[in-house]
Amino acid sequence: MRPKKQKKESQYRLLETRLEHLVNTKHPLVILAGQIDWPAFDEEFGELYSDKGRPGIPTRVMVGLHYLKHTFNESDESVVDRFVENPYWQYFCGYEYFQHRFPIDASSMTRWRKRIGSDGMKKLLSETLETAKRRGDVKGHHFEKVNVDTTVQEKAVAFPTDARLYQKARIRLVKEANKRGIKLRQNYVRKGKAAFLKQSRYAHAQQFKRARKKTKELRNYLGRVIRDIERDIEKRDTGPDRHLAHWLQVATWIYEQKRKDKDKVYAVHALEVECISKGKTHKRYEFGCKTSVVSSSHGNWVLASDAIHSNPYDGHTLKKALESAEAMSGVRVKQAFVDRGYKGSRPSVPDVDVYISGQRRLTRWMRKWLKRRQAVEPIIGHMKHDHRMNRNYLQGWEGDCINAILAGCGFNLMKLYRAAAFFVDFLSALLGANMLSANRKSLLQETAP
Repeated sequence: MRPKKQKKESQYRLLETRLEHLVNTKHPLVILAGQIDWPAFDEEFGELYSDKGRPGIPTRVMVGLHYLKHTFNESDESVVDRFVENPYWQYFCGYEYFQHRFPIDASSMTRWRKRIGSDGMKKLLSETLETAKRRGDVKGHHFEKVNVDTTVQEKAVAFPTDARLYQKARIRLVKEANKRGIKLRQNYVRKGKAAFLKQSRYAHAQQFKRARKKTKELRNYLGRVIRDIERDIEKRDTGPDRHLAHWLQVATWIYEQKRKDKDKVYAVHALEVECISKGKTHKRYEFGCKTSVVSSSHGNWVLASDAIHSNPYDGHTLKKALESAEAMSGVRVKQAFVDRGYKGSRPSVPDVDVYISGQRRLTRWMRKWLKRRQAVEPIIGHMKHDHRMNRNYLQGWEGDCINAILAGCGFNLMKLYRAAAFFVDFLSALLGANMLSANRKSLLQETAP
């Protein structure tokens, strides 16, 4: 059911202290809570709820929790725990009185993300830009010049090796077979575990011939379990159910894939994971998906952060990235500054002037703007290490898109947070200087003959 709007509490709580009297009104979160357009989220997400059933959680609470989660680098569980302890977070989410117990479970955030989807999450990113405009921190024409770059959003998976994939796929098949009462000739629980341990120890000791032998044993165990389940299914008239058929297909992919194959499976529970090499010396391969980040050249605001699958060439992602930035900011991009990985991308965006690093015969003014292209690199670093884009724990292709967008929300909201804090410090210093000068004048008047 559609969530009810947060209303003022009834009079029976008159003896309790209201949060607005408990918190510091000059705190950045208190300031931002009054500047974000919260009713816009109710209008945007109201159509996603039905008119029957139990009322949903207030939209402001869920939006505020996701803002706080990615701004301060928290998980679903930790943001709920800190919410109960922090009155400023409660005020930011729209509560009037201090909450001693959180009214929902952390799993409600997962269900809300699935309901809203990646398209709905873009509203959270666009609202951070609109708030910056209303505050006067940035103007619309500042979004006409953008910096574009790609990075890898890694998935929360273990480093894929053939031995580990064979072992995990076999364990999953044995588990699914036991659920359905399929009697296997042998499940290889004891032998599989022993072979996997020996393989890892041989590989660590650089005894690669012995390690390959144990890897082959694990592959044979997986193949025997697959064929055993298929023989049992052939005897039945109904055939495998959808869930078992999915795991059989995944296990077959892992069993048959070779070293140089494309579209390989790198994680049993996350088929969307891709192997991407960005030429880093300290990390040759990264496992996740490519993410395109667009930031404003003036002010370094994140305008778009889109997860892109299938590992396309960077130049082929420019058009979609600029379209997403225009949709978020509401301003048409006129100039884009990119690195050399975007060579050949100009024909895809004929209405935008694309400047590539190392380009010659530019005016002095454009050379300065081109040098600022490198400002997108530390932005990506902050999004990864401070706003949860370094390791994505959300499930599926949709989870990759949602996590990338929310990382951009966290970066922009932290900029708003610091801007509000700086403004308060500036006013305090200015008022302190005025009071000091007034005290000096009164002291001089008293001591004057």
